[in-house]
This record gives sequence, structure tokens and C-alpha cells, in this order.
Amino acid sequence: MNLADVWFVAIAVLWTGYFFLEGFDFGVGMLLPVLGRTDAERGAMINTIGGVWDGNEVWLVVAAGATFAAFPLWYATMFSSLYVPFLVILVALIVRGVAFEFRGKGETQRWRTTWEMLLVGGSLVPAVLWGVVFGTIVRGLPLDSEHHHRGGLGDLLTTHALVGGLVTLTLFLLHGALFLRLRTADELQVRARRTATWIAPLTLLAITVFLAWTQAQRGTTATAVIGALALLALIGAWSLNRTRRAGAGFAFTGAVVVAVTATLFLSLYPAVLPSTIDPAYDLTVRNARSTDYTLVIMTWAAGIFLPIVLAYQAWTYWVFARRIGMGGMSAGSGQAEAPR
Repeated sequence: MNLADVWFVAIAVLWTGYFFLEGFDFGVGMLLPVLGRTDAERGAMINTIGGVWDGNEVWLVVAAGATFAAFPLWYATMFSSLYVPFLVILVALIVRGVAFEFRGKGETQRWRTTWEMLLVGGSLVPAVLWGVVFGTIVRGLPLDSEHHHRGGLGDLLTTHALVGGLVTLTLFLLHGALFLRLRTADELQVRARRTATWIAPLTLLAITVFLAWTQAQRGTTATAVIGALALLALIGAWSLNRTRRAGAGFAFTGAVVVAVTATLFLSLYPAVLPSTIDPAYDLTVRNARSTDYTLVIMTWAAGIFLPIVLAYQAWTYWVFARRIGMGGMSAGSGQAEAPR
């Protein structure tokens, strides 16, 4: 395995970390009007992710930056071909970040409701579009011999890509519901458990269809095995939700996120962006890579700074690890507090 392969794996790990962490963030945001019956309950839901959501988005920034540095041709072709969904995702993430900060700044119900709806929308849009984008990438784009995109927005509206959007939507909702069951108490926790119960079969159906379709198009023995493990983990999360083992259920949905993302990247390799015109025009790990010198520098930098970043994020989650209840919550509360 050369450094280009190492960085392909590293980018897959970064996307996996992003979907694992930001997935439950999106789920909590989307479930805000579903589970939160009062201002205090919605404030409690926001507090469960208030101290970590922005740190979770760092994984996206690093994944994009690593792609730009390690595979510049992949970065240029992917972001130029799919600039519309990427732009919409970016705007939604900006709106979502502003909503987190502004929701608790006003005293009126209208003010809080407005920012809560923007938070819901800022979570829903990326949750769907990330699945559409990765479904499109795995299926491929009409790239010519010079790796120029010869298509349009219609390439995003394939059935495979839309099913991919349904996968990320339902999976992130389930991941968020189980996270809320783990982090909240009382009636809010009960509602989270009930919500996870009816979301789980929808998620299972969507993932089964998507993985079977992907397997038929670009599957290998490895993707078949990992895809099967994803389905088993999802069934396990569904079963554990019926018990008091909230932490185990959340861990199992995390395993589903990891397995599904791994299946997508393994389905791609050695391509990074397939061509639907001719497989000879595929962007691959070999022809999209940066120079050896660049990859060596990146490897040293990652080896030095990655452990520091991981340690800091782990410490952040430890600080904000307490269960959130209704006690002491004000109507406009929307900022997380460290445990005392």
C-alpha cells in the first residue's frame, strides 16, 4: 500500500467520523419539533449537542482539505460537478450554526420559534443531500477523457441517488433519537425511545435497498460482508431500543454509520469518481493523486496533529457527558453548560 492508498483510507475515515458525529447532530435538529413539546424541552434537546456540534463539523473541513491536498483532481472535479448541492449544504450549515447561537438570544416566543425552524431546516437539508451526493459519486458521473463533467443537475436526480438521500435522512434520525434517549431524562427520553422504534424499520428498508443496489453495480465480496454487518447492526440497535441499554443502542447505530460509509468507499476503490461514459475515464487513486512529496508532508503533519485533535475532542465529549433534564431549564435556554 502506497501513500495514495493510505490517504484514500484516511479520507474515508474522516468522512466516517463526520457522519458518525454530525449524524446525531442532524438527527437532534430534525427531531426538535417532533419531540420537544415545550420551550424547556427544546432547549434541553439543543443543550445535548450545544457544546459539541461545531467541533463535529471540523471533521468535514478536514475531510475536504485532505481531499484537496491529497487528490486535487478528485477535489476539483467533484466540487465543480456537484457545486449546486455542495453550495446548498454550505448555506444550510451556515444557517444552522447561526440558529444555534441566536435561538437563546431573544425573549419572545416568535423569535425562538423562527430560529428553531431554521435549525430544523439547516439539519434536514444536509441530512438528505449528503446521501444524494454520495449516492451520485458511487454511481458515477459522465466524465470524458479529460475528466470534464458532461452532464447536468439531472445526474443528481437518479433513483439510486435519491434512495441514498433517504438512507442518510432515516439513519441520522434514528442516530439522533437514540442519542437523545442516551442524553435526556423523563418524558423526553420516553418520546425519543418511541420515535426510534418507528424510524428503525424505515431505516432498515432504505439501507437494504440502497446497499443491494450498490452491491449489484459495484460490489465485491468485502462490500457484501460489510453491508451485511451494517444490516445486522441496525437490527441490533432496533432490538436494544426495546431495552434499557440506550448506550449500546446508540453504539450500534454508530456501527451502522461506519459500515455503510465503509461500503461506499470500498465500492469506489480504486476509483474515486467513476465515469458513466467509459470506465477508462474514471478518476482513480492513481491518476487523481498529488505528488509523493506532498503526501509525505501531509503524513508527517497528520501524525503530529491528529492525536492532539482527537484528544481534545474526546475531552470535550467527556466534559459535556451528563444527562440533560428539565431541572433548571429556562424557556430560552439554548446553550450547553459544563457539568459541575
